[in-house]
Amino acid sequence: MRSMEVMEALRGRRSIGKLDGDIDDAQVRELVEAAIHAPNHKLTEPWRFTVVRGDARVRLGAAWADCEAGRTTLTGAERDAYLRREAQKPLRAPVLIVVSTRTDADPIVAQEDFAASAAAVQNLLLAAHARGFGAMWRTGAMAYDQRINEHLGVERSDRIVAIVYLGRAAMPLPRDRPRNVEAVLRTLS
Repeated sequence: MRSMEVMEALRGRRSIGKLDGDIDDAQVRELVEAAIHAPNHKLTEPWRFTVVRGDARVRLGAAWADCEAGRTTLTGAERDAYLRREAQKPLRAPVLIVVSTRTDADPIVAQEDFAASAAAVQNLLLAAHARGFGAMWRTGAMAYDQRINEHLGVERSDRIVAIVYLGRAAMPLPRDRPRNVEAVLRTLS
């Protein structure tokens, strides 16, 4: 596969919600290596990457359904169906990469570290796209529940920045949407 130009990768990357196939350990390692080239103020390297594959996805789904069981007000068959759907979420892709970031006691450093970790996620997504993989950046309640941090072995003080669903696209790529640069660009002279 030819290398993709940066601008082509930026404009062509799409979030892919249906993924299948597999990505081997060497390919995951290459994507994480690309991720950690993200800019990072004071070189704190706050990011951590937890790869979830195989039966670990089933266990994560069960842990998540347990979390939701304590929150939902649904009852009976509706509750059971809802919890089954929640348990299936980690199975939407063959590989999940949970990107977490250290949370420094200094709020400015913590904010910069979170931003650096988000940049690392973007690097990972672009590298996946350049290699022909499909990916989707997800968060949602699962990313903010301390019990999921514990389940994944993420430090208690750390924050999950993204759960990157990764695999081979099992659906047509979504179409590009129009972008309006003028609506977001301001120049001061």
